[in-house]
Amino acid sequence: MGGGESEPEMVANAAQDSLPQDSPPSGVVASSHHEEEMPRVVITRRQAIGFGLFVLTIVGFMYFVLPKLAGVGTTLHHIEDGDGWWIAIGVVLELVSFAGYVVLFRAVFVGRDVHPPGPIGWRESYQITMAGLAATRLFATAGAGGIALTAWALRRSGMEARLVACRMVAFMVLLYAVYAGSVLIDGIGLGIGLFPGGGSFALTIVPAIVAAILIAAVGAMALLPNDIERRLQGWASGSGRLARWVALGVTAPALAASGVRTAIELIRSRDPGLLGAVAWWAFDISVLWAMFHAFGSPPPFAVIWMAYFLGMLGNLLPLPGGLGGVEGGMIGAFAAFGVDFNLAVLAVLSYRAISFWLPTIPGAVAYFQLRRTVARWREEQSVDPAPASRAGAVERAGVLQGS
Repeated sequence: MGGGESEPEMVANAAQDSLPQDSPPSGVVASSHHEEEMPRVVITRRQAIGFGLFVLTIVGFMYFVLPKLAGVGTTLHHIEDGDGWWIAIGVVLELVSFAGYVVLFRAVFVGRDVHPPGPIGWRESYQITMAGLAATRLFATAGAGGIALTAWALRRSGMEARLVACRMVAFMVLLYAVYAGSVLIDGIGLGIGLFPGGGSFALTIVPAIVAAILIAAVGAMALLPNDIERRLQGWASGSGRLARWVALGVTAPALAASGVRTAIELIRSRDPGLLGAVAWWAFDISVLWAMFHAFGSPPPFAVIWMAYFLGMLGNLLPLPGGLGGVEGGMIGAFAAFGVDFNLAVLAVLSYRAISFWLPTIPGAVAYFQLRRTVARWREEQSVDPAPASRAGAVERAGVLQGS
Protein backbone atom coordinates (compact mmCIF):
# COMPACT_ATOMS: atom_id res chain seq x y z
CA MET A 1 0.00 0.00 0.00
CA GLY A 2 2.66 2.48 0.97
CA GLY A 3 5.43 1.00 -1.13
CA GLY A 4 7.95 3.51 0.22
CA GLU A 5 6.99 6.07 -2.43
CA SER A 6 6.22 9.69 -1.70
CA GLU A 7 2.73 11.16 -1.92
CA PRO A 8 3.36 13.11 -5.17
CA GLU A 9 4.78 9.98 -6.81
CA MET A 10 1.67 8.01 -5.88
CA VAL A 11 -0.56 10.65 -7.48
CA ALA A 12 1.66 10.86 -10.55
CA ASN A 13 1.67 7.09 -11.00
CA ALA A 14 -2.11 7.18 -11.32
CA ALA A 15 -1.54 8.77 -14.72
CA GLN A 16 0.80 6.03 -15.89
CA ASP A 17 -1.30 5.10 -18.95
CA SER A 18 -0.33 8.38 -20.62
CA LEU A 19 3.41 7.84 -20.12
CA PRO A 20 6.07 5.56 -21.56
CA GLN A 21 5.79 2.24 -19.74
CA ASP A 22 8.71 -0.08 -19.94
CA SER A 23 8.04 -1.27 -16.38
CA PRO A 24 5.20 -0.97 -13.86
CA PRO A 25 5.36 1.42 -10.89
CA SER A 26 7.30 0.24 -7.88
CA GLY A 27 5.21 -1.95 -5.61
CA VAL A 28 2.28 -2.15 -8.02
CA VAL A 29 1.67 -5.05 -10.38
CA ALA A 30 -0.19 -3.82 -13.44
CA SER A 31 -0.11 -4.98 -17.01
CA SER A 32 -3.22 -3.20 -18.23
CA HIS A 33 -6.22 -1.33 -16.92
CA HIS A 34 -8.30 -4.46 -16.61
CA GLU A 35 -5.54 -6.53 -15.02
CA GLU A 36 -4.33 -4.13 -12.32
CA GLU A 37 -4.00 -5.83 -8.97
CA MET A 38 -4.64 -4.33 -5.58
CA PRO A 39 -1.69 -2.21 -4.40
CA ARG A 40 0.28 -4.11 -1.88
CA VAL A 41 3.57 -4.00 -0.05
CA VAL A 42 5.79 -7.06 -0.12
CA ILE A 43 6.82 -7.58 3.50
CA THR A 44 9.17 -10.29 4.67
CA ARG A 45 8.68 -12.11 7.96
CA ARG A 46 11.62 -10.21 9.47
CA GLN A 47 10.16 -6.87 8.35
CA ALA A 48 6.75 -7.78 9.76
CA ILE A 49 8.27 -8.72 13.12
CA GLY A 50 10.33 -5.53 13.14
CA PHE A 51 7.26 -3.47 12.28
CA GLY A 52 5.25 -5.06 15.08
CA LEU A 53 8.03 -4.52 17.62
CA PHE A 54 8.35 -0.89 16.52
CA VAL A 55 4.63 -0.23 16.99
CA LEU A 56 4.60 -1.96 20.38
CA THR A 57 7.67 0.02 21.48
CA ILE A 58 6.18 3.36 20.46
CA VAL A 59 2.80 2.58 22.02
CA GLY A 60 4.42 1.31 25.20
CA PHE A 61 6.61 4.40 25.50
CA MET A 62 3.84 6.89 24.75
CA TYR A 63 1.23 5.26 26.98
CA PHE A 64 3.27 3.92 29.88
CA VAL A 65 6.81 5.33 30.10
CA LEU A 66 6.13 8.95 29.16
CA PRO A 67 3.30 9.44 31.69
CA LYS A 68 5.56 8.13 34.47
CA LEU A 69 8.34 10.47 33.41
CA ALA A 70 5.82 13.30 33.52
CA GLY A 71 4.85 12.35 37.07
CA VAL A 72 1.23 11.55 36.31
CA GLY A 73 1.29 7.84 37.19
CA THR A 74 0.09 5.19 34.78
CA THR A 75 -1.96 6.27 31.81
CA LEU A 76 -4.55 3.55 32.23
CA HIS A 77 -5.29 4.69 35.79
CA HIS A 78 -5.88 8.27 34.70
CA ILE A 79 -7.90 7.25 31.68
CA GLU A 80 -10.20 5.45 34.10
CA ASP A 81 -10.55 8.75 35.94
CA GLY A 82 -11.61 10.55 32.76
CA ASP A 83 -15.18 11.64 32.19
CA GLY A 84 -16.80 8.79 30.27
CA TRP A 85 -19.37 11.06 28.68
CA TRP A 86 -16.71 13.31 27.16
CA ILE A 87 -14.80 10.27 25.89
CA ALA A 88 -18.00 8.95 24.29
CA ILE A 89 -18.60 12.38 22.74
CA GLY A 90 -15.08 12.21 21.33
CA VAL A 91 -15.82 8.87 19.66
CA VAL A 92 -18.99 10.29 18.09
CA LEU A 93 -17.12 13.38 16.87
CA GLU A 94 -14.51 11.16 15.22
CA LEU A 95 -17.22 9.17 13.44
CA VAL A 96 -18.67 12.44 12.12
CA SER A 97 -15.17 13.39 10.93
CA PHE A 98 -14.96 10.15 8.96
CA ALA A 99 -18.40 10.85 7.50
CA GLY A 100 -17.13 14.22 6.29
CA TYR A 101 -14.26 12.48 4.51
CA VAL A 102 -16.71 10.18 2.70
CA VAL A 103 -18.88 13.15 1.70
CA LEU A 104 -15.85 15.00 0.29
CA PHE A 105 -14.81 11.89 -1.63
CA ARG A 106 -18.22 11.70 -3.29
CA ALA A 107 -18.22 15.42 -4.10
CA VAL A 108 -14.89 15.11 -5.93
CA PHE A 109 -15.03 11.65 -7.50
CA VAL A 110 -18.76 10.94 -7.85
CA GLY A 111 -20.02 14.44 -8.55
CA ARG A 112 -22.42 15.67 -11.17
CA ASP A 113 -19.64 16.05 -13.76
CA VAL A 114 -18.06 12.63 -13.13
CA HIS A 115 -19.83 9.39 -14.01
CA PRO A 116 -17.63 6.38 -13.26
CA PRO A 117 -18.63 3.20 -15.10
CA GLY A 118 -18.52 1.27 -11.83
CA PRO A 119 -21.53 2.14 -9.66
CA ILE A 120 -19.81 3.97 -6.80
CA GLY A 121 -22.66 4.41 -4.34
CA TRP A 122 -22.45 5.25 -0.67
CA ARG A 123 -21.41 1.71 0.24
CA GLU A 124 -18.56 1.68 -2.28
CA SER A 125 -17.52 5.19 -1.21
CA TYR A 126 -17.36 4.00 2.39
CA GLN A 127 -15.27 0.98 1.43
CA ILE A 128 -12.77 3.02 -0.58
CA THR A 129 -12.35 5.79 1.98
CA MET A 130 -12.18 3.56 5.06
CA ALA A 131 -9.74 1.15 3.42
CA GLY A 132 -7.66 4.14 2.35
CA LEU A 133 -7.73 5.62 5.86
CA ALA A 134 -6.61 2.31 7.34
CA ALA A 135 -3.73 2.17 4.84
CA THR A 136 -2.82 5.74 5.75
CA ARG A 137 -2.79 4.91 9.46
CA LEU A 138 -0.79 1.69 9.15
CA PHE A 139 1.82 2.67 6.57
CA ALA A 140 4.34 5.48 6.54
CA THR A 141 5.09 8.37 4.16
CA ALA A 142 2.37 10.93 4.75
CA GLY A 143 -0.63 8.96 3.56
CA ALA A 144 0.88 7.54 0.36
CA GLY A 145 -0.62 4.10 1.07
CA GLY A 146 -4.13 5.53 1.21
CA ILE A 147 -3.59 7.47 -2.02
CA ALA A 148 -2.38 4.38 -3.87
CA LEU A 149 -5.32 2.29 -2.66
CA THR A 150 -7.88 4.98 -3.53
CA ALA A 151 -6.41 5.53 -6.99
CA TRP A 152 -6.39 1.78 -7.64
CA ALA A 153 -10.06 1.39 -6.66
CA LEU A 154 -11.10 4.30 -8.86
CA ARG A 155 -9.15 2.87 -11.78
CA ARG A 156 -10.85 -0.48 -11.31
CA SER A 157 -14.25 1.26 -11.33
CA GLY A 158 -13.47 2.21 -14.92
CA MET A 159 -12.13 5.75 -14.53
CA GLU A 160 -9.29 6.66 -16.82
CA ALA A 161 -5.88 7.14 -15.21
CA ARG A 162 -5.51 10.82 -16.05
CA LEU A 163 -8.93 11.65 -14.65
CA VAL A 164 -8.14 9.75 -11.46
CA ALA A 165 -4.84 11.61 -11.10
CA CYS A 166 -6.46 15.00 -11.78
CA ARG A 167 -9.27 14.41 -9.31
CA MET A 168 -6.86 13.03 -6.72
CA VAL A 169 -4.84 16.23 -6.88
CA ALA A 170 -8.06 18.25 -6.57
CA PHE A 171 -9.09 16.17 -3.56
CA MET A 172 -5.76 16.78 -1.83
CA VAL A 173 -5.87 20.49 -2.67
CA LEU A 174 -9.35 20.87 -1.19
CA LEU A 175 -8.44 18.87 1.92
CA TYR A 176 -5.18 20.66 2.67
CA ALA A 177 -6.46 24.09 1.70
CA VAL A 178 -8.50 23.87 4.90
CA TYR A 179 -5.33 22.86 6.78
CA ALA A 180 -3.26 25.75 5.42
CA GLY A 181 -6.10 28.25 5.73
CA SER A 182 -6.66 27.25 9.36
CA VAL A 183 -2.98 27.71 10.23
CA LEU A 184 -2.99 31.11 8.50
CA ILE A 185 -6.11 32.39 10.27
CA ASP A 186 -5.33 30.92 13.67
CA GLY A 187 -1.66 31.91 13.56
CA ILE A 188 -2.44 35.54 12.79
CA GLY A 189 -5.30 35.59 15.30
CA LEU A 190 -3.09 34.26 18.11
CA GLY A 191 -0.11 36.36 17.08
CA ILE A 192 -1.91 39.72 17.14
CA GLY A 193 -4.02 38.89 20.18
CA LEU A 194 -7.32 38.59 18.32
CA PHE A 195 -7.74 35.06 19.71
CA PRO A 196 -7.07 34.23 23.37
CA GLY A 197 -4.12 32.01 24.18
CA GLY A 198 -1.05 34.00 23.22
CA GLY A 199 1.98 32.16 21.91
CA SER A 200 5.39 33.19 20.65
CA PHE A 201 6.15 34.58 17.20
CA ALA A 202 7.65 31.23 16.20
CA LEU A 203 4.49 29.36 17.20
CA THR A 204 1.98 31.71 15.59
CA ILE A 205 3.22 34.11 12.93
CA VAL A 206 5.92 31.88 11.41
CA PRO A 207 3.48 29.00 10.70
CA ALA A 208 1.02 31.55 9.31
CA ILE A 209 3.68 32.90 6.93
CA VAL A 210 4.58 29.39 5.76
CA ALA A 211 0.88 28.61 5.21
CA ALA A 212 0.44 31.81 3.18
CA ILE A 213 3.42 30.91 0.98
CA LEU A 214 2.05 27.40 0.38
CA ILE A 215 -1.40 28.75 -0.50
CA ALA A 216 0.13 31.23 -2.96
CA ALA A 217 2.37 28.56 -4.51
CA VAL A 218 -0.47 26.10 -5.03
CA GLY A 219 -2.76 28.84 -6.35
CA ALA A 220 -0.07 29.90 -8.83
CA MET A 221 -0.16 26.43 -10.38
CA ALA A 222 -3.55 27.28 -11.86
CA LEU A 223 -1.81 29.95 -13.96
CA LEU A 224 0.38 27.44 -15.81
CA PRO A 225 -0.51 27.26 -19.53
CA ASN A 226 -2.78 24.44 -20.63
CA ASP A 227 -0.17 23.09 -23.02
CA ILE A 228 2.70 23.01 -20.52
CA GLU A 229 2.97 19.22 -20.89
CA ARG A 230 3.26 19.47 -24.67
CA ARG A 231 5.97 22.11 -24.34
CA LEU A 232 8.04 19.90 -22.03
CA GLN A 233 7.29 16.58 -23.71
CA GLY A 234 10.47 16.67 -25.77
CA TRP A 235 12.49 16.13 -22.60
CA ALA A 236 10.80 12.76 -22.07
CA SER A 237 11.80 11.26 -25.41
CA GLY A 238 13.65 7.98 -25.39
CA SER A 239 13.15 4.69 -23.62
CA GLY A 240 14.23 3.11 -20.38
CA ARG A 241 13.61 3.76 -16.74
CA LEU A 242 15.28 7.20 -16.76
CA ALA A 243 13.00 8.37 -19.57
CA ARG A 244 9.99 7.17 -17.61
CA TRP A 245 10.93 9.22 -14.57
CA VAL A 246 11.63 12.23 -16.79
CA ALA A 247 8.16 11.71 -18.26
CA LEU A 248 6.66 11.74 -14.78
CA GLY A 249 8.49 14.99 -14.07
CA VAL A 250 7.18 16.49 -17.30
CA THR A 251 3.63 15.38 -16.54
CA ALA A 252 3.65 16.64 -12.93
CA PRO A 253 3.27 20.39 -13.70
CA ALA A 254 0.36 19.80 -16.07
CA LEU A 255 -1.26 17.37 -13.64
CA ALA A 256 -0.86 19.78 -10.73
CA ALA A 257 -2.26 22.69 -12.74
CA SER A 258 -5.23 20.64 -13.93
CA GLY A 259 -5.94 19.41 -10.40
CA VAL A 260 -5.78 22.91 -8.90
CA ARG A 261 -8.08 24.30 -11.61
CA THR A 262 -10.49 21.40 -11.00
CA ALA A 263 -10.50 22.19 -7.27
CA ILE A 264 -11.25 25.85 -8.03
CA GLU A 265 -14.09 24.86 -10.35
CA LEU A 266 -15.53 22.59 -7.68
CA ILE A 267 -15.45 25.45 -5.18
CA ARG A 268 -17.17 27.73 -7.68
CA SER A 269 -19.88 25.11 -8.15
CA ARG A 270 -20.78 25.56 -4.46
CA ASP A 271 -21.30 21.85 -4.01
CA PRO A 272 -22.26 21.43 -0.33
CA GLY A 273 -20.36 18.14 -0.31
CA LEU A 274 -17.11 20.14 -0.28
CA LEU A 275 -17.90 21.06 3.32
CA GLY A 276 -16.78 17.51 4.04
CA ALA A 277 -13.20 18.85 4.01
CA VAL A 278 -14.08 21.28 6.79
CA ALA A 279 -15.91 18.56 8.71
CA TRP A 280 -12.95 16.19 8.44
CA TRP A 281 -10.61 18.62 10.20
CA ALA A 282 -13.09 20.43 12.47
CA PHE A 283 -14.60 17.35 14.08
CA ASP A 284 -11.19 15.70 14.43
CA ILE A 285 -9.91 18.78 16.29
CA SER A 286 -13.07 18.67 18.40
CA VAL A 287 -12.11 15.16 19.55
CA LEU A 288 -8.92 16.62 21.05
CA TRP A 289 -10.98 19.41 22.62
CA ALA A 290 -13.34 16.80 24.12
CA MET A 291 -10.40 14.85 25.59
CA PHE A 292 -9.20 17.98 27.39
CA HIS A 293 -12.69 18.26 28.90
CA ALA A 294 -12.54 14.59 29.88
CA PHE A 295 -9.41 15.07 32.00
CA GLY A 296 -9.52 18.70 33.13
CA SER A 297 -10.00 22.26 31.99
CA PRO A 298 -9.11 22.80 28.34
CA PRO A 299 -6.95 25.68 27.08
CA PRO A 300 -8.51 28.22 24.69
CA PHE A 301 -9.79 26.51 21.55
CA ALA A 302 -7.48 28.62 19.37
CA VAL A 303 -4.51 27.03 21.20
CA ILE A 304 -5.91 23.52 20.66
CA TRP A 305 -6.47 24.47 17.03
CA MET A 306 -2.86 25.57 16.47
CA ALA A 307 -1.18 22.81 18.51
CA TYR A 308 -3.25 20.23 16.62
CA PHE A 309 -2.05 21.40 13.21
CA LEU A 310 1.55 21.81 14.34
CA GLY A 311 1.49 18.28 15.73
CA MET A 312 0.04 16.92 12.49
CA LEU A 313 3.33 17.77 10.81
CA GLY A 314 4.53 14.57 12.48
CA ASN A 315 2.70 12.70 9.72
CA LEU A 316 5.53 13.75 7.40
CA LEU A 317 7.95 11.54 9.33
CA PRO A 318 8.57 8.05 7.90
CA LEU A 319 6.54 6.46 10.69
CA PRO A 320 3.34 4.37 10.38
CA GLY A 321 0.55 6.96 10.52
CA GLY A 322 2.95 9.41 12.16
CA LEU A 323 2.80 7.21 15.27
CA GLY A 324 4.99 8.83 17.91
CA GLY A 325 5.75 11.90 15.80
CA VAL A 326 2.24 13.36 15.96
CA GLU A 327 1.88 12.71 19.69
CA GLY A 328 5.26 14.21 20.45
CA GLY A 329 4.61 17.21 18.23
CA MET A 330 1.24 17.98 19.80
CA ILE A 331 2.46 17.54 23.37
CA GLY A 332 5.48 19.74 22.64
CA ALA A 333 3.30 22.42 21.05
CA PHE A 334 0.93 22.46 24.03
CA ALA A 335 3.88 22.71 26.41
CA ALA A 336 5.23 25.67 24.40
CA PHE A 337 1.83 27.37 24.73
CA GLY A 338 2.04 26.93 28.51
CA VAL A 339 -0.59 24.19 28.82
CA ASP A 340 -0.17 21.86 31.80
CA PHE A 341 2.11 19.06 30.60
CA ASN A 342 0.33 16.27 32.46
CA LEU A 343 -3.05 17.31 31.09
CA ALA A 344 -1.64 17.62 27.57
CA VAL A 345 -0.18 14.11 27.74
CA LEU A 346 -3.48 12.55 28.78
CA ALA A 347 -5.56 14.54 26.30
CA VAL A 348 -3.26 13.91 23.33
CA LEU A 349 -2.79 10.19 24.00
CA SER A 350 -6.54 9.72 24.48
CA TYR A 351 -7.23 11.66 21.28
CA ARG A 352 -4.76 9.53 19.33
CA ALA A 353 -6.20 6.33 20.78
CA ILE A 354 -9.51 7.35 19.21
CA SER A 355 -8.36 8.92 15.93
CA PHE A 356 -5.60 6.43 15.10
CA TRP A 357 -7.09 3.12 16.21
CA LEU A 358 -10.82 3.70 15.64
CA PRO A 359 -10.69 3.32 11.83
CA THR A 360 -8.22 0.42 11.88
CA ILE A 361 -10.60 -2.52 12.38
CA PRO A 362 -13.48 -1.21 10.19
CA GLY A 363 -10.85 -0.10 7.66
CA ALA A 364 -9.39 -3.60 7.51
CA VAL A 365 -12.88 -5.03 7.02
CA ALA A 366 -13.56 -2.44 4.31
CA TYR A 367 -10.34 -3.50 2.58
CA PHE A 368 -11.62 -7.05 2.07
CA GLN A 369 -15.09 -5.77 1.16
CA LEU A 370 -13.48 -3.55 -1.47
CA ARG A 371 -11.70 -6.53 -3.00
CA ARG A 372 -15.06 -8.25 -3.50
CA THR A 373 -16.56 -5.06 -4.90
CA VAL A 374 -13.73 -4.70 -7.41
CA ALA A 375 -14.14 -8.33 -8.44
CA ARG A 376 -17.82 -7.63 -9.09
CA TRP A 377 -16.92 -4.56 -11.19
CA ARG A 378 -14.47 -6.67 -13.20
CA GLU A 379 -17.18 -9.22 -13.96
CA GLU A 380 -19.68 -6.55 -14.96
CA GLN A 381 -17.18 -4.82 -17.24
CA SER A 382 -16.18 -8.08 -18.90
CA VAL A 383 -19.82 -8.85 -19.66
CA ASP A 384 -20.70 -5.38 -20.97
CA PRO A 385 -17.64 -3.21 -21.69
CA ALA A 386 -19.62 -0.68 -23.73
CA PRO A 387 -20.73 1.50 -20.78
CA ALA A 388 -17.12 1.77 -19.62
CA SER A 389 -16.06 2.92 -23.08
CA ARG A 390 -18.77 5.57 -23.23
CA ALA A 391 -17.96 6.78 -19.75
CA GLY A 392 -14.27 6.92 -20.63
CA ALA A 393 -15.04 9.30 -23.49
CA VAL A 394 -17.02 11.53 -21.12
CA GLU A 395 -14.18 11.45 -18.60
CA ARG A 396 -11.58 12.39 -21.21
CA ALA A 397 -13.71 15.36 -22.12
CA GLY A 398 -13.93 16.28 -18.45
CA VAL A 399 -10.15 16.24 -18.08
CA LEU A 400 -9.71 18.45 -21.11
CA GLN A 401 -12.34 20.84 -19.82
CA GLY A 402 -10.70 20.95 -16.37
CA SER A 403 -7.33 21.59 -17.99
